[in-house]
Amino acid sequence: MTAAVPDVFAPAALGPVRLRNRTVKAATFEGRTPHGQVTDELIDYHLAVARGGIGLTTVAYLAVAPEGRTHREQVVVGESTVAGLARLADAVHGTGAAIAGQVGHAGPVANGRSNGSRALAASRMPSPLSMQMVGSASERDLTRITKQYVATARTLVTAGFDVLELHMAHSYLISSFLASGLNRRRDRWGGSLENRARLARQVARAVREEVDGEVAVTAKVSLGDGFRGGVTTEEGLEVARLLEFDGTLDALQLSGGSSLMNPMYLFRGGAPVAEFAAAMPLPVRVGMRVAGGSFLKDYAFEEAYFLEKARTFRAGLAMPLMLLGGINRRDTMDLAMAEGFDFVAMGRALLREPDLVDRLRAGRQDAGVCIHCNRCMPTIYTGTRCPVVEETALPQT
Repeated sequence: MTAAVPDVFAPAALGPVRLRNRTVKAATFEGRTPHGQVTDELIDYHLAVARGGIGLTTVAYLAVAPEGRTHREQVVVGESTVAGLARLADAVHGTGAAIAGQVGHAGPVANGRSNGSRALAASRMPSPLSMQMVGSASERDLTRITKQYVATARTLVTAGFDVLELHMAHSYLISSFLASGLNRRRDRWGGSLENRARLARQVARAVREEVDGEVAVTAKVSLGDGFRGGVTTEEGLEVARLLEFDGTLDALQLSGGSSLMNPMYLFRGGAPVAEFAAAMPLPVRVGMRVAGGSFLKDYAFEEAYFLEKARTFRAGLAMPLMLLGGINRRDTMDLAMAEGFDFVAMGRALLREPDLVDRLRAGRQDAGVCIHCNRCMPTIYTGTRCPVVEETALPQT
């Protein structure tokens, strides 16, 4: 007998957590922590999608260490930020939704000049963000950072978070170890894929041992980085199999692209070169105007653009999977359930319509209205938002 296809809007278990449905607001930088603290604006941002019917909203992103921020305005989880994080979790819970924290170390994606501390990666490399050299993480660094993941996990449990999402994609620190083109090490952290996956497995194991049974632990992993020397689909699947073998995670969220090398591989659709250049500090702004077209490559948008690669992961894994990438339609969500995916994760569609889940569930719409222009991307520095919504809300003259 074949198993019944689950209803995407019915309650579901994610590890020890019960979600009211199988929809997830994917982690997208909020740009609402100007002093590295939770603000009313950040809470309102998540309340909008929580009140709009989402099952799980994800706070993005929560750094485990000061040098692990992409820039200085982001939250570093610790004693000084736990009260605000608890206030955020309580607010989201009041709507019936659950809350996840995307936990990570930005590695080479960190702006060392903004943070006031040198960025770290698997291997030494120049940073296009800070115009500085990124340092190679030492054994002492990796031991410290692993402990900081554990401390962050404990703090988020104390704050009332339901899910911890470990960031293992997009050329962040763990991902920089996975990518052969960024990891040129000759020690036990480099060379074979098993060695390059050592940090991912070590962090997942340490976090699981700390919070086992108290919250769900998931990871964002790569279906493919989209650049030469990045994680390939075959390597990504093998890393996922190693993580599944370890039994340390409750689900994987399937993503792709590189914030450092090829961000549009993740987003697809319009490439907002001019808008990004205008939002960058002067040295980066000049480079963006000159070479932005080669950095922000043009990938045509299509619904569920990661589905084909994700099918390879679904066929090769038994653990729960979250499908991500251009999910805007009710029939796409139903297709994901029919093909064995356990959750669907949405980003830009919810930025345009925070109540889209309720609209789809009630049958008031069969699709979101996001046009995938990606002009929301440069707004991450000033408060992530949809410029199209702002423009249509302006009074006509």
